[in-house]
Amino acid sequence: MGEKNFMRLEFLSKSNNESFARVVVAAFASQLDPTLEELSDIKTAVSEAVTNAIIHGYEYSEGIVIVESKIENNSIEITVEDKGKGIDDIDKAMEPFYTSKPDLERSGMGFTVMETFMDSLTVESNLNKGTKIKMLKVFKSLSDKE
Repeated sequence: MGEKNFMRLEFLSKSNNESFARVVVAAFASQLDPTLEELSDIKTAVSEAVTNAIIHGYEYSEGIVIVESKIENNSIEITVEDKGKGIDDIDKAMEPFYTSKPDLERSGMGFTVMETFMDSLTVESNLNKGTKIKMLKVFKSLSDKE
């Protein structure tokens, strides 16, 4: 362990790219020898972050979603960024069940899901400039898994 690695992915803000991003990040994370549960946590959090960028950041218009992953020691940091409309009140947006799109069949639990499945979550946003979500997952060391 102790190796560092990095990857960057850019794709169009189309909803069918959400599963692509999830699989790419999971494949990248697999070098940390995660448990199936840890991989599932990462996939779920990435799905939520990318879906937020597409639905809220770009409101289904075309834009670029950038996903970066950095591995260091036994952790992975995942950043999902859009250059969309931004969030005017991050604290409110992060409240469970809050949604700016009540007409959609989404529960307003995106940030809550990300917080639940990852070890840390930070959200930076500027109106009309975009949003950057940073998530960190620390993997149990191999000796802890036995």
